[in-house]
Parts: sequence; structure tokens; C-alpha cells
Amino acid sequence: MRGTADRFLEISLVERGISCTARLLGDRAPLTCEAVWKSLPLSGDVHHAKYARNEIYALFPSLAETERPLENPTVTPLPGDLCCSSFTGAESGTKSYGYHREVRPGTTVVDLALCYERNNLLLNGDVGWVPGTVRGQVVEGLDAMADGCNDLWRTGAAGETLSFRRA
Repeated sequence: MRGTADRFLEISLVERGISCTARLLGDRAPLTCEAVWKSLPLSGDVHHAKYARNEIYALFPSLAETERPLENPTVTPLPGDLCCSSFTGAESGTKSYGYHREVRPGTTVVDLALCYERNNLLLNGDVGWVPGTVRGQVVEGLDAMADGCNDLWRTGAAGETLSFRRA
């Protein structure tokens, strides 16, 4: 049941026409949830995790004037977890990640991710473990989204957009 303080997001793979609904975990990650909420809507090129396994994500400029502290941290997100991590250009600007033209030294990018299956490990091949803030949990539509994410893994992410908006 939705309480008056609950905030919900719709997360979509736009070209595939697939979406799910998630509840923000404002009680566990208040600063991160507030920064995300104020920044919505957001959309960008979707990427499928290379090391973390069953995760899709998009990269965005910093969501707040100052970086938020790590809240509700994990390196082993569960299916349906929405995670948020910040990276500097040095951590993500290599060719191996495929977005070295967008991520420059001295910049900070925010990774907004959806974990769609189990057995995830938040790992960056260049720097090691990367704890993320669990900022939300999918409450509806995870099975269809997981099917879309698996299709994205098999057929490629080119031309697909990951969108986050208020529900």
C-alpha cells in the first residue's frame, strides 16, 4: 500500500517499451533519494554491466551541488534493487567501458542502476569493489524488465534509452 510519504519511479527501456515501478527508500537513503527525485526526469544511453553481472545503468552528471555520502550501502545488490554510485573520470573514463569520450578526467558522473537478477557484485575492473547506495526497490514489473534486460545483454544496447521518471 502506498503511504503519503512514499515516492515511486517508473523505470523504462524506451525502445523496447518495457517499464517497471520502484519505490524510493527515503527512510534508508534520504540524501540520495532527494537528489534523484529533484533531478527527475532523467534518461540516457543504457549500458549493461560488464563486471557487476545482472545490472543495467545510465550515466548522468552529478545530481547535487555536493557529493552525497554513501547511504544504505551494498556491494551485493538484490534483484529489483536500484543503486546509485558516483565515479570520477579516472575510475570510468577508460576505453574498456565504452564511454571514454563522455567521461573526462576531473569530472564526476552518477551511475543510476537497476539490478534485475541475483548474484550481482558491484565491481569496477580498474579500482575494485564499488559500494553503491541502494536507493529503491522495484515493486511492480520486475519479471518483464528482467526479460528486456536479458534481451539487451544478448542483442546489444545500441540505440536503447534508460529512463527514470516520477510515477
